[in-house]
Amino acid sequence: METARTKVKVAESAWNSRDPEIVAQGSTIDSEWRDRTTFLKGREAIKAFLRRKWEKELDYHLTKELWCFAESRIAVRFESEWHDANGQWYRTFGNENCEFDDEGLMRRRDVSANDRPINKSARRHRE
Repeated sequence: METARTKVKVAESAWNSRDPEIVAQGSTIDSEWRDRTTFLKGREAIKAFLRRKWEKELDYHLTKELWCFAESRIAVRFESEWHDANGQWYRTFGNENCEFDDEGLMRRRDVSANDRPINKSARRHRE
C-alpha cells in the first residue's frame, strides 16, 4: 500500500513539474502508452507527446488519487486543470492504469479522460 501511494505521489509531482524529461524517466525505454486516442511507444515519443500537451494545456496542474493496486499494477483517478491560449479553463477527469517492471519503471500506461470547460473562478487548484 505504501509503495503504491508513494509511486502515485512521485508521479503527480513529476507531472506537475511540466518537464517531459522528468516524467519520461519514470517509464521504461520501450514503454507503451495510450492516452485517449494517442498511442505511443518509447521514451522519445512520450517526451514529444508531453511537449505538445503542455504547449496546449497552459498552467497545467494535476492531482492523482490511488484507486487500487495489485502486484505490478496501479489504477489512479486523476483531475487536472489548465487553460488554452484563449484563456478558457478546463478540468480534465480521468482514469489511469499502469503496469510496472521489476525495477519499478512504468512499462504500460492506459488513460481514459474527458475535458470539461470551467470558469476560472471554479478552479480547485490555485497557484
